[in-house]
Amino acid sequence: MLEIIERKRWGGKLSRAMIEDAVLGYTRGEIPDYQMSALLMAICLNGMDEEETFELTRAMARSGERVDLTAIPGVKVDKHSTGGVADTTTLVIGPWAAAVGVPVAKMSGRGLSFTGGTIDKLEAIPGFRTDLSMAEFTAAVREVGVAVTGQSGELAPADKKIYALRDVTGTVESLPLIASSIMSKKLSSGADGLVLDVKCGEGAFMATKEAGEELARAMVRIAGSAGLRAVALVTAMDQPLGENIGNALEVAEAIEILQGGRKDSDLYRVCRALAAEMTALSLGLEQREAEKRLDAALSTGEALEKFRAMVARQGGDPETADHPARLYDPPAFVITAWRDGVIEAQHPRALGLLAQRMGAGREKLGDAIDPKVGLVLKKRVGDPVAAGEPLCEVHLGRRMDEAAVRERFKEAVVIGEKAEKRPVLLARIDETG
Repeated sequence: MLEIIERKRWGGKLSRAMIEDAVLGYTRGEIPDYQMSALLMAICLNGMDEEETFELTRAMARSGERVDLTAIPGVKVDKHSTGGVADTTTLVIGPWAAAVGVPVAKMSGRGLSFTGGTIDKLEAIPGFRTDLSMAEFTAAVREVGVAVTGQSGELAPADKKIYALRDVTGTVESLPLIASSIMSKKLSSGADGLVLDVKCGEGAFMATKEAGEELARAMVRIAGSAGLRAVALVTAMDQPLGENIGNALEVAEAIEILQGGRKDSDLYRVCRALAAEMTALSLGLEQREAEKRLDAALSTGEALEKFRAMVARQGGDPETADHPARLYDPPAFVITAWRDGVIEAQHPRALGLLAQRMGAGREKLGDAIDPKVGLVLKKRVGDPVAAGEPLCEVHLGRRMDEAAVRERFKEAVVIGEKAEKRPVLLARIDETG
């Protein structure tokens, strides 16, 4: 291990055997934390080339099991988002793509810190099961066309262990380490294709569009090296993607889109773009034809019916599809604008942390959450606002009082003199670059 650390410390290239020895040895407990920490810091400082990054990804993927989806007919396309606030895309595009014939077998995670998790959101639906066995999972996809379940702890266990170490050693922000962490789980997921949603901006790992594009290219190249077709969209996370922040509230917003609403929203635009990429990859269609079929499925109600069928198949209340407001209580109070002006900023990290502290999220795995609490934003960046006009409906739990919520909200939202509306779809990256 010392030779491996020293080679990377001096900027040298690691061989496949070296990378496998380090990853698998650490996963088995044969290499101590302090040596792996040293290697991670050397990678963070000196980087990895494309071949090294792929070998690191492959070694982490090989550390655990690989999901077998061969019992599900058709071309299975997975979707992954690098994370953000009010990102409810999986709840929309899963049933939407399934409604046009794409088999969607999605494994998702829980939320941590200021970002929400798909599993937490789905569990806001009474009775909805996210702990399906592999047999139940594949049977649900075969029967309904779409299923979402929690991730197996046996997928890329090396990544879980290495990420925990990165988190406490200042080595999180490294492009090869981020790319390999994400893609090791994707290579283990059993999908035939992959659509990536790479967030950039204040509320994302990648601060700029250029950094987002670099990460997107790295992950698409890793997928290609593994024989997996992949497309990445780079999307903005300078404000919450949706207007609702909080588990039940986000489910309700997703249902509204499946009902045919909110077509002028950023969330709708990103969902439609991602669903079109999934459909084109799975069914071998041109982009316009994929969009045409998706639009038809939305207007006829087929997408909503697919959501209803998914909820029912996984033990949830199917009437949620018609009455999403039953998932949460009326707002406790409304925060109004404190001056005339224009919404200059809605800081996603600060708003996500506020919702978390209200009870919508957790600070550590295992913390209980309150599915009904959260925020409903009434304005977007670039919108004019008059003093006294509603800015946010607050669904308050027991963990914070009204005064504290008002104070933190005012710190997270800036009313200025001028701000432009910003595009949310920034770039598309495929195997051609």
